[in-house]
Amino acid sequence: MILETLELQVLEKIKASTAEVTNALESEAIYIFREVAAQFERPVLLFSGGKDSITLVRLAQKAFWPAKIPFPLMHIDTGHNFPETIEFRDQLVQDLGLELIVRNVQDSIDQGKVKEETGRYASRNMLQTTTLLDAIEEFKFDACIGGARRDEEKARAKERIFSVRDDFGQWDEKNQRPELFDMLNGQIELGQNVRVFPISNWTELDVWSYIEKESIEIPSIYFAHKRDTFVRDGLIWSAEDGVVFRDEEEEVEERTVRFRTVGDMSCTAAVESEADTIEKVVAEIRTSKISERGARIDDKRSEAAMEKRKQQGYF
Repeated sequence: MILETLELQVLEKIKASTAEVTNALESEAIYIFREVAAQFERPVLLFSGGKDSITLVRLAQKAFWPAKIPFPLMHIDTGHNFPETIEFRDQLVQDLGLELIVRNVQDSIDQGKVKEETGRYASRNMLQTTTLLDAIEEFKFDACIGGARRDEEKARAKERIFSVRDDFGQWDEKNQRPELFDMLNGQIELGQNVRVFPISNWTELDVWSYIEKESIEIPSIYFAHKRDTFVRDGLIWSAEDGVVFRDEEEEVEERTVRFRTVGDMSCTAAVESEADTIEKVVAEIRTSKISERGARIDDKRSEAAMEKRKQQGYF
């Protein structure tokens, strides 16, 4: 009984501390959104249908309430997204009355601007860069808001909140502006644009705690469900969607899994889990010793895979 009481007290202290941190992070993000609206003429929110970009939508709603979000959402669709994510994306923008711009990697392939990969590790994830840069140029966006967090991948920890890209869409990690005392400098030269990261100081656990606190709906694949899968290189891959290459000797087996991140199906693995509610997911993340990016094979192509993609204009 004494042990149970102590455990409850510790849990309550953790929840109270988490709530305090979450409120501070929310206030910072809202401030950043309002600075974007004040300093830029044509901002856009990069939306993937994942938990981070869904969190950004909620934060943007709060930043501009009772007005609508004053900029469109844009999704760079690889054509290999999880169907559950696309269905959720379309329902969300319909429910909130938001403008959604979709640009497709398949169009870049058809136009000969990028070449589709082949083989057992083929993915369209890296091909998004060209489609994204073309869309930025098409709509003359000067600020692209995204959901990158500094605990995701070490290259993203180098970013500023207002991260300038040159007129070729490229990022120079060695030549960045200082950001002191929350002073965000949105001044850019002709042809440049800025990537904005309102949840740059958040962690995966912060995002999940916020989703729990705000009762935010998210795609069903974030929760435990039964799925036909196969194992490769120690990772669990979906065998249901006809996208992921599978060797004949790689046997399909039904497992109870969920996805911690929802990128391109060809580079996003699942994890075995029984967490079928927000509360269980938060508890699972709190004790996890593996980063969510551990299930993203595109980050493992080389030690500096993400940094090289970002230098070329990747989100």
